[in-house]
Amino acid sequence: MAIARLTKYLRQDRMPHVWCPGCGNGVIMKAFIDAVDKDALDPDRVAVISGIGCSSRVTGYLNFNTMHTLHGRAIAFATGVKLARPEFNVVVMGGDGDMMAIGGNHFIHACRRNMDLTVIVFNNNIYGMTGGQYSPTTPHEKIASTSPYGNVENSFDIVNLAVSSGATYVARSTVFHYAQMVQFIQKALNHKGMGVVEIMTNCHTYYGRYNAMSKPEDLLTHFKKNTVQIKKAKTMSPEELSDKIVAGEFVNIDAETYSDRYRIMSERIIAAERGDEE
Repeated sequence: MAIARLTKYLRQDRMPHVWCPGCGNGVIMKAFIDAVDKDALDPDRVAVISGIGCSSRVTGYLNFNTMHTLHGRAIAFATGVKLARPEFNVVVMGGDGDMMAIGGNHFIHACRRNMDLTVIVFNNNIYGMTGGQYSPTTPHEKIASTSPYGNVENSFDIVNLAVSSGATYVARSTVFHYAQMVQFIQKALNHKGMGVVEIMTNCHTYYGRYNAMSKPEDLLTHFKKNTVQIKKAKTMSPEELSDKIVAGEFVNIDAETYSDRYRIMSERIIAAERGDEE
């Protein structure tokens, strides 16, 4: 059975999980292990690193090499893991608040360096663990516990931020579009370079409840009705795309990674110290 095939990737002694019933975080976790299984990756050669937040609890449930680290610092830890163990698939999982606020600098500079990482962003448009405060991705005028009259700020577009910062694989999907989500995670895992997969997920407990979508199915219906695939989006006007979620692959290119350059520089320095270079 498919479920039995996937449970080997989970730490059964850590169940049940702490997520709210209907939370999309579990859907993303299943999509990740589904992608790993489809590619027959060796769990002993996969490292998963998270920071702090609801989504970051995922590393407690995954039966891989995992690190549950500091708020916003998961990418920094992952960079160290990748440089120390370049043969590993190194994956970062975390929320929009964790990665785009306190972890924002780590995110953009990992993209700039083209670190050979897979970064999966669980974007629920809010801080879920700490009380429903607005995050860097909360849309303008949407309600949160710290913006009871509506958010006055503009939000980050994670895809545009990743692309403009230099990531070489960038994609977006939603927890409603499960098969697409698995496909994008697979591609990111197999991509050499910085792979960013943004997944729109539901926090009905806070974001949904504050914004008239208090049930899990309300937000899933929202994702279904308001998601536009990138091919169609290119034919639509800015007005038509207002409040839409554009899903698809935005960048998929080959480029030299930081790990490549780091290895070449290390070899050059060692050779020079041995007198192998003039």
